[in-house]
Amino acid sequence: MKIDQEAQVTSLELRFFQGLIADPEVVDQILADDFLMIDVFSGSEVTKSELLTALKAGQLRFEQISPLRSQVRFYDGTALVTGSTEMSGRFGTEPFSVHSRYTHVYIESQDSWRLVSAQGTQIKTGV
Repeated sequence: MKIDQEAQVTSLELRFFQGLIADPEVVDQILADDFLMIDVFSGSEVTKSELLTALKAGQLRFEQISPLRSQVRFYDGTALVTGSTEMSGRFGTEPFSVHSRYTHVYIESQDSWRLVSAQGTQIKTGV
Protein backbone atom coordinates (compact mmCIF):
# COMPACT_ATOMS: atom_id res chain seq x y z
CA MET A 1 0.00 0.00 0.00
CA LYS A 2 2.82 2.44 0.82
CA ILE A 3 4.30 1.88 -2.65
CA ASP A 4 0.92 2.75 -4.24
CA GLN A 5 0.67 5.89 -2.12
CA GLU A 6 4.24 6.89 -2.93
CA ALA A 7 3.58 6.43 -6.65
CA GLN A 8 0.38 8.51 -6.36
CA VAL A 9 2.10 11.38 -4.58
CA THR A 10 5.14 11.28 -6.88
CA SER A 11 2.84 11.39 -9.91
CA LEU A 12 0.92 14.29 -8.39
CA GLU A 13 4.18 16.18 -7.84
CA LEU A 14 5.04 15.85 -11.53
CA ARG A 15 1.52 16.94 -12.55
CA PHE A 16 1.82 19.96 -10.22
CA PHE A 17 5.13 21.04 -11.78
CA GLN A 18 3.78 20.49 -15.31
CA GLY A 19 0.62 22.41 -14.40
CA LEU A 20 2.68 25.37 -13.19
CA ILE A 21 4.25 25.51 -16.65
CA ALA A 22 1.28 24.86 -18.88
CA ASP A 23 -2.10 24.38 -17.18
CA PRO A 24 -3.35 26.38 -14.17
CA GLU A 25 -6.52 24.24 -14.11
CA VAL A 26 -4.39 21.22 -13.13
CA VAL A 27 -2.82 23.29 -10.36
CA ASP A 28 -6.31 24.28 -9.20
CA GLN A 29 -7.33 20.59 -8.96
CA ILE A 30 -4.23 19.62 -6.95
CA LEU A 31 -4.26 22.46 -4.41
CA ALA A 32 -6.44 22.36 -1.31
CA ASP A 33 -8.72 25.38 -0.90
CA ASP A 34 -6.64 26.58 2.07
CA PHE A 35 -3.29 26.04 0.28
CA LEU A 36 -0.50 28.34 1.40
CA MET A 37 2.90 28.73 -0.26
CA ILE A 38 5.96 30.47 1.11
CA ASP A 39 7.64 32.18 -1.84
CA VAL A 40 11.20 31.05 -2.62
CA PHE A 41 12.43 34.60 -3.32
CA SER A 42 10.69 36.83 -0.80
CA GLY A 43 9.43 34.52 1.93
CA SER A 44 5.96 36.01 1.49
CA GLU A 45 2.78 33.98 1.92
CA VAL A 46 0.88 33.20 -1.28
CA THR A 47 -2.65 31.76 -1.19
CA LYS A 48 -4.18 29.41 -3.74
CA SER A 49 -6.24 32.26 -5.17
CA GLU A 50 -3.22 34.54 -5.51
CA LEU A 51 -1.12 31.85 -7.20
CA LEU A 52 -3.86 30.89 -9.65
CA THR A 53 -4.60 34.54 -10.48
CA ALA A 54 -0.91 35.20 -11.25
CA LEU A 55 -0.65 32.05 -13.40
CA LYS A 56 -3.88 32.66 -15.34
CA ALA A 57 -3.05 36.33 -15.96
CA GLY A 58 0.43 35.46 -17.19
CA GLN A 59 1.99 37.57 -14.43
CA LEU A 60 3.89 34.45 -13.31
CA ARG A 61 5.23 32.21 -16.07
CA PHE A 62 7.28 29.11 -15.48
CA GLU A 63 9.27 28.19 -18.57
CA GLN A 64 11.10 25.23 -17.08
CA ILE A 65 10.93 23.23 -13.83
CA SER A 66 13.38 20.35 -13.47
CA PRO A 67 12.84 18.20 -10.39
CA LEU A 68 16.28 16.93 -9.38
CA ARG A 69 15.49 14.56 -6.52
CA SER A 70 12.76 14.01 -3.99
CA GLN A 71 11.80 11.88 -1.03
CA VAL A 72 8.28 11.07 0.18
CA ARG A 73 7.47 10.24 3.81
CA PHE A 74 4.03 9.39 5.23
CA TYR A 75 2.44 10.23 8.58
CA ASP A 76 -1.22 9.30 9.26
CA GLY A 77 -2.90 10.64 6.12
CA THR A 78 -0.15 13.17 5.45
CA ALA A 79 2.59 12.95 2.82
CA LEU A 80 5.68 15.08 3.25
CA VAL A 81 7.75 15.57 0.10
CA THR A 82 11.20 17.12 0.21
CA GLY A 83 13.24 17.67 -2.89
CA SER A 84 15.11 20.08 -5.09
CA THR A 85 14.45 21.74 -8.43
CA GLU A 86 15.91 24.07 -10.97
CA MET A 87 13.33 26.54 -12.27
CA SER A 88 13.23 29.44 -14.67
CA GLY A 89 10.59 31.79 -15.93
CA ARG A 90 9.31 35.34 -15.61
CA PHE A 91 7.48 37.33 -12.98
CA GLY A 92 6.01 40.27 -14.85
CA THR A 93 8.81 41.31 -17.17
CA GLU A 94 11.59 40.14 -14.86
CA PRO A 95 13.24 36.82 -15.70
CA PHE A 96 14.14 34.48 -12.86
CA SER A 97 16.22 31.36 -12.48
CA VAL A 98 16.52 29.51 -9.19
CA HIS A 99 17.92 26.30 -7.78
CA SER A 100 15.91 25.47 -4.67
CA ARG A 101 15.02 22.92 -2.06
CA TYR A 102 11.35 22.53 -1.27
CA THR A 103 8.93 20.95 1.14
CA HIS A 104 5.42 20.05 -0.01
CA VAL A 105 2.76 18.83 2.41
CA TYR A 106 -0.14 16.75 1.07
CA ILE A 107 -3.15 15.51 2.99
CA GLU A 108 -5.32 12.56 2.03
CA SER A 109 -8.95 13.58 1.70
CA GLN A 110 -11.74 11.39 0.31
CA ASP A 111 -9.30 8.96 -1.36
CA SER A 112 -7.26 11.66 -3.07
CA TRP A 113 -4.27 13.78 -2.15
CA ARG A 114 -4.35 17.59 -1.96
CA LEU A 115 -1.36 19.89 -1.67
CA VAL A 116 -1.91 22.09 1.40
CA SER A 117 1.48 23.76 1.84
CA ALA A 118 4.65 24.48 -0.13
CA GLN A 119 7.87 26.09 1.06
CA GLY A 120 10.84 26.88 -1.18
CA THR A 121 14.34 27.86 -0.13
CA GLN A 122 16.86 29.15 -2.64
CA ILE A 123 20.18 27.29 -2.79
CA LYS A 124 22.94 29.81 -3.21
CA THR A 125 25.67 28.93 -5.69
CA GLY A 126 28.86 27.75 -4.01
CA VAL A 127 27.15 26.65 -0.79
